[in-house]
Amino acid sequence: MADGTLQVRVVSPQKIVFEGDAAALVAPAWDGMVGILPGHAPFLTLVGVGELSIELPGGGSRSFQVAGGILKVLTNRVTVLTEYAGTEPPAEIPAEAIVHPEDVVASATDASS
Repeated sequence: MADGTLQVRVVSPQKIVFEGDAAALVAPAWDGMVGILPGHAPFLTLVGVGELSIELPGGGSRSFQVAGGILKVLTNRVTVLTEYAGTEPPAEIPAEAIVHPEDVVASATDASS
């Protein structure tokens, strides 16, 4: 990993979709888009449905359609474990990929009880 870059790994149940350095990453979280740059604070979020864009060092980018899973950022390492990743949107969105805000609130409330 070069200085000032992210080390990104995108994994679906079928394969490792991307593994390499990135200058930045934009991903669909369950509640909107999230941007990650080098030096980002530790972060964990649920992945929503949409386009994951990886900006490569020196220019260029790679894009994937993703649906569901988790995204973790820790010391310039970004790991995306997703239910689906491909160049085309999924023909059918996996049920486990759909997160409703009320489910997250209910789960948090149950955990604190």
